[in-house]
Amino acid sequence: MVFVIATVEVVQGKRNDYLEEIRKVVPKVRQEKGCIEYVPVVDLPAGFSAQDPVREERVTILERWESIEALKAHMEAPHMKEYREGAKKYIVSVKIQILTAP
Repeated sequence: MVFVIATVEVVQGKRNDYLEEIRKVVPKVRQEKGCIEYVPVVDLPAGFSAQDPVREERVTILERWESIEALKAHMEAPHMKEYREGAKKYIVSVKIQILTAP
């Protein structure tokens, strides 16, 4: 199993606009072969001392895939290319972590 944590920094004040864009593609991603989970989430102020400071301009996408091949196919899917084109005006940067259980 492959886990992905994608951290998207959005233009200040545009998080809701970005969330509208990603919500359009979520149902399509969830139907992809090999997709187990695909969930955009935002910071929740919970008051834990070890928690990073809450950032209003961050969206994290939590993903689980059956295989690296499924993840690679996802990255090339036509709906993902369309999403990236529509969302790019709201995105400052994207960082991803690709993980697996030992």
